[in-house]
Amino acid sequence: MDLGNFIEIEMKPSIPSGTRDFGPLQAGRRKYIFNTLENVFRLHGFMPIETPAMENLQTLTGKYGDEGDHLIFKILNNGDYLSKVDPSKLQTQNSKLLTPEIAERALRYDLTVPFARFVTMNRSDITFPFKRYQIQPVWRADRPQKGRYREFYQCDVDIIGSDSLMNEVELIQVYIEAFEELGIQNYELRINNRKILQGIAEQIGVAYKFIELTVAIDKLDKIGWEGIEKELGARGWDASKIIELKSLFSISGNAEETLAQLKSNLTSETAKKGIEELETINEKLRTKKFKLDLTLARGLTYYTGCIFEVVVNDPACSFKGSISGGGRYDDLTGIFGMPGVSGVGISFGADRIYDVMEELNLFPMGLDTSSKVLVCCMDEESLQTGLSLCSEIRGNNIPCELYPSAAKLKKQLDYANTKHISFVVIIGEDERKSGIFSLKNMETGEQKKLTQDELIQLLIPNF
Repeated sequence: MDLGNFIEIEMKPSIPSGTRDFGPLQAGRRKYIFNTLENVFRLHGFMPIETPAMENLQTLTGKYGDEGDHLIFKILNNGDYLSKVDPSKLQTQNSKLLTPEIAERALRYDLTVPFARFVTMNRSDITFPFKRYQIQPVWRADRPQKGRYREFYQCDVDIIGSDSLMNEVELIQVYIEAFEELGIQNYELRINNRKILQGIAEQIGVAYKFIELTVAIDKLDKIGWEGIEKELGARGWDASKIIELKSLFSISGNAEETLAQLKSNLTSETAKKGIEELETINEKLRTKKFKLDLTLARGLTYYTGCIFEVVVNDPACSFKGSISGGGRYDDLTGIFGMPGVSGVGISFGADRIYDVMEELNLFPMGLDTSSKVLVCCMDEESLQTGLSLCSEIRGNNIPCELYPSAAKLKKQLDYANTKHISFVVIIGEDERKSGIFSLKNMETGEQKKLTQDELIQLLIPNF
């Protein structure tokens, strides 16, 4: 190839579908969500951890069901990844057989499985029950749509090493406090128990098809009972079993009424245990801001007990999907060689929460700027004075920046307005020589002449 004749083609900048850039306003608002949640987590005694963006593929595979496995982003091995593959496997053109040979690593699908791996590897350094929170991105090869992204943040809190139902009660309190702090009021906290679902499967004689049941029921909001009947029928379910299933899932009412009906209709010991757990949680909670929803299944296969989901039902918000979910997992660490350890956790979908808060106008003002004060210099000689003044202002924990050149005052004031900076200090020859500075309030237009100490004392109460 003659590189001398190579014509460089201009590349149009783009990002992968299902991912997003965030400018100062968006990033500031996201940080507000993270900080708000983190404060609530810390008040409840949770401590932070972080895990790598990529895990070994075998760590993730088989933990999320067949559909979840398809959504895991695999990372190709370094170098000529096909050269070490058995030619017979290449000829089969079977992607399931080939994938482990060419991709040993993957981007994490959620934070819970990596957390279980972390606990197992660090068990000697952990005090149980271990309460952790984690705020990091995850990746799923899903079809992008409103409220559903391929790269998104999860904000998780988990308690592991205790099977007490008081942990579920505390996590519900975390939900209530977090949404109160974020200003989200019109939401519905849905609760169910996987043991009840397991008991239903046992009662109608399809216990061996429990995973099929939960995967199908998890889609009820999207495809309705007609879709559920079609999907289960395609999987070979007898029509009479589907009718019996639909009858049991038609039970409704408030928590007490639903639990009473379940007691009357379910004879499975597994179901009875699930009902008992929900009764305990219902008795312990002082708030009734939740709904017992039998159709809540949570598609992830590792859940074994109480499960949670939060959906927005604000009439002013177009997004009606889930913004949080979680549940009890009794032996997730067992697959990593640490059996018999129970845990429970919930995950806040920060990106969906962002969309809801933006639509409902719940973000406070001023999140798109870090500076509260701008120091403007009218000549080059004043820049050194401005630099020193900035240091003094920052020394009082007030965010401040110096406009880097002696531009026209209008240009500097326009910069302050664009960034929503509250105060401007103006330094020219007179101010530099006298030590008396002009402080302008950008919201009211009021302007005062102040010494450095007076200026700082006036600013402190505002921030």
